[in-house]
Amino acid sequence: MKADITLQEYEAFKSFLQDACGILLGDNKQYLVKSRLRRILEENELNSLGELLERLKKPGRASLKEVVIDAMTTNETLWFRDNHPFRILQEKLLPEFAARSSLSPLRIWSAACSTGQEPYSVGMIVDEFRRQKPGKLRDVKITATDISKSVLEVARSGEYEMIAIGRGLSPERQKHFFTPSAKGGWQIRPQIKSMVEFKELNLLERYMLSRFDIVMCRNVLIYFSADLKKDILTRIHATLNPGGYLILGASESLNGLPDLYEMVQCHPGIIYRKK
Repeated sequence: MKADITLQEYEAFKSFLQDACGILLGDNKQYLVKSRLRRILEENELNSLGELLERLKKPGRASLKEVVIDAMTTNETLWFRDNHPFRILQEKLLPEFAARSSLSPLRIWSAACSTGQEPYSVGMIVDEFRRQKPGKLRDVKITATDISKSVLEVARSGEYEMIAIGRGLSPERQKHFFTPSAKGGWQIRPQIKSMVEFKELNLLERYMLSRFDIVMCRNVLIYFSADLKKDILTRIHATLNPGGYLILGASESLNGLPDLYEMVQCHPGIIYRKK
């Protein structure tokens, strides 16, 4: 990017991003936009953010739009991020669903799954629970979604470089759930990979998904406006089975939706049950 971003260009890009994927970009984040879009502008021989916006308006630019959204939404993630949601799964939710007499599979949705660390972490917790309670939770299906094609490609492969493996994964779990790959990385084992189905999904659009018992929508709502948060949480409510649970990020809450969910205090952490 040869030119600095003007205020007019920045405001126009903020509007584009919010319309495209709901992300509410704050003020004075020009440095972030410039760093994330620099390569895209160079590859397309564009000199400014304004030129990029003009090209995005032209017909047949869906692939460029996807690349821009990918660049602005791709974030680093960790295995077992924040830890306590996985303790809640292990100590409260999985035992609760295992005790139910339902013959239906346990269905879990990992929304905004990025490169797959969250849904695969859930799969590891399920596998560990099964080994502790043989015969329980034999049928578990995890649906993992993200708006970004590029992160879903990584997630579907189930293969990670050593630097990614080291972010939050214990040596014991690495040894048990991964095998060395031919490319020098680490491949997640089939018993975990087979639990997870990855799908491309924009949380702002209408979506047809299965009903779920547990939804994990963590560290994504913080990027949306209050109205969009309410809309997304209402849609998630519609996908939950009666008595199903919603797990949010540590800094996220359900302000404004007391009629849809009830708070469940766990130790540690808070989750929400569908009313």
